Amino acid sequence: MRLLQRGRRLSLPESRPMPSVGPGCHELRINDRNVSWRIVHLVAADAVVILGVFEKKTAKTPRPVIEACRNRLRRYRRAVGEAAGEDD
Repeated sequence: MRLLQRGRRLSLPESRPMPSVGPGCHELRINDRNVSWRIVHLVAADAVVILGVFEKKTAKTPRPVIEACRNRLRRYRRAVGEAAGEDD
């Protein structure tokens, strides 16, 4: 997270784009002993916005996680005055 805050762009294997959530969204991959964690986030102009954190148990991101992250992204964009469909 600190690297993201400092402006570093991460790519595979640490992070992958999540266009299914929204433009500019990514999934950060964190492996911790026997658990794989994922942090769905958006790097905005003035913040790293955490949209969701979950334990990865399957190859695909669960649909409820994607929907929850989309809803949080919409609420965030509304709060900062961005249009929900704009690219970052």
